[in-house]
Amino acid sequence: MGKSRFILPNAFTSMNFLLGVFAICWVTGAFSSFTSSDPIRTGAYFIILSVLLDKLDGFAARLVNASSEFGAQFDSLADLIAFGLAPAFTVFFAYKTLSPEWFQANGALLIVTFSIYVLCAAMRLAKYNACDSDVYHHHFSGLPSTFAGAINAILIVYLKSNGLFENPESPMMIIPVLVMLVTGLLMVSPLFLPKLQPRKNQLFNIGQAILIVITYICGFLFISEKVPFILEYLLILCSSYLVIGFAVGLVQRKSIIEDAEKNKIEERR
Repeated sequence: MGKSRFILPNAFTSMNFLLGVFAICWVTGAFSSFTSSDPIRTGAYFIILSVLLDKLDGFAARLVNASSEFGAQFDSLADLIAFGLAPAFTVFFAYKTLSPEWFQANGALLIVTFSIYVLCAAMRLAKYNACDSDVYHHHFSGLPSTFAGAINAILIVYLKSNGLFENPESPMMIIPVLVMLVTGLLMVSPLFLPKLQPRKNQLFNIGQAILIVITYICGFLFISEKVPFILEYLLILCSSYLVIGFAVGLVQRKSIIEDAEKNKIEERR
């Protein structure tokens, strides 16, 4: 196959990169003259599509034996756009367009939170490439940028759909800002999160596979406001995974670090 085998995985990475760019264009109003669709929900939908497609480039690379350093760096750049910049722009412009009064009064807070989130996403991806990619085989070190981007995108659409931005005096207005700040810090935290992988328990594997299939269906239907409970399902699923996963990571922290040290020693031999 030669170099042509690299086309497939890089094509998926290119799609993720462009989806992130398009999400930013949509929420900032750059595409407003082309369509009348809700810019916030459409931008968030592009982020969700990036989440759903995120693992396909790695799967395609392994399928055709086309893993490369270029692919790894390109993937990180695409992730920074899709799960770092795009969610931050989505939250920022949701306030700017839907609640200009609150935006004017709290602009400095939004800029600081925006900056922290984007910087944490960049550091998270750099750290993964430099330190963690070959060390932790069964756990993430810190919150993956994929999940951080998904949570922020889903939450802002959910709150918008439930009228949050219609009342700028509501104390709930601060929630998206706090979530963006917390998810940003979690990306560079030393906490461990179990990966979604096959386990020894077959019943667990079946349940995990069913949840993944349902999640993909809900993700692709995310753009439609007519399908009920999609946003609620995705929020509950993501929140449950993070809370339970980080709790398990804390309990197993010592053994996770010990296994990572053993892996390093074995790789040096």
